[in-house]
Amino acid sequence: MPGDYDIEYTSPWAGANYLPMADEAGSKWEKNTWPELARLAKDVPESGIHFQNTIVLNRLKDATTDTGKWLSSLTSTTPWFQNVVPDFRVLPSSDVPAGADSATAFTSVCINTAIYLPYLVSELLSLGTVFKRVVLTDINEAAALHVNGKADCVINCSGLLASKLGGVMDKTVIPVRGQIMLVRNDPGSMYTISGTDDGSDEVSYIMQRAAGGGTILGGTYQKGSWESQPDPNTALRIMKRAVAMCPQLTGGKGIEALDVIRHGVGLRPLREGGVRIEKERLAGGQWVVHNYGHGGWGYQGSYGCAAGVMELVEDVLGAKAKL
Repeated sequence: MPGDYDIEYTSPWAGANYLPMADEAGSKWEKNTWPELARLAKDVPESGIHFQNTIVLNRLKDATTDTGKWLSSLTSTTPWFQNVVPDFRVLPSSDVPAGADSATAFTSVCINTAIYLPYLVSELLSLGTVFKRVVLTDINEAAALHVNGKADCVINCSGLLASKLGGVMDKTVIPVRGQIMLVRNDPGSMYTISGTDDGSDEVSYIMQRAAGGGTILGGTYQKGSWESQPDPNTALRIMKRAVAMCPQLTGGKGIEALDVIRHGVGLRPLREGGVRIEKERLAGGQWVVHNYGHGGWGYQGSYGCAAGVMELVEDVLGAKAKL
């Protein structure tokens, strides 16, 4: 639940932002999410979302690395989202920082998850949603929790624990460990780059959360790691990379001028083979619509995925009505 901090609950640890990562073939989830995030940033300040200028740096030498492949759509100079986000532009070579081969910029959003998650709870409560805390061992147990009896359809948003939930047990879902830190410093813009020289499972990004939420510095992309504790050596590398990428962060004074609030670790729920958004009728006849395995793009694909889930639920309810 929002307000909880547990290593198996990814959402509060995210930055979070809108930096599209899907290739064009899989872009519909992120493409269909941008309009709602932009609306919230423009018209609903209590949601904890604001617009932010974004700079994306690309190094040619990262093209064959894990992080370079992961971010290849984002770092392209002709990405599918160039006509989705506002003010997309390729920066002239004179504005490309040393160490990068190309750079793009556009207007994105950054989300203060400490405000946004409770906001979503409030929205659901206003619509009559009932929240319950229970421990499920099997997906089949969920239907009986409906306030009006047995649910016609269960929506499975179990994230990382889709790998352990009975009736699902999807062993292609793995954790991708992300270590971050939260600081008080102002970077001026959001930054990310295609890779680092510190290893193929380390990345670098900077984003300032809305509504006084501080600035997130990241990070790592460590597949298969369940380690919940921040590593001090990794934290030192994150700080050095952030200050090198954005000297404005500390006014040119180095990492000693970073005003650290806290360190954190989150586990991205990656599904090898891609997100699972599909309907399934279980052996006992219960209908389930799955929505899990988003990896590191859960927020920026959320509204698009929700719309896809709604279509599947309507299919299920329509099929039940005909029985």
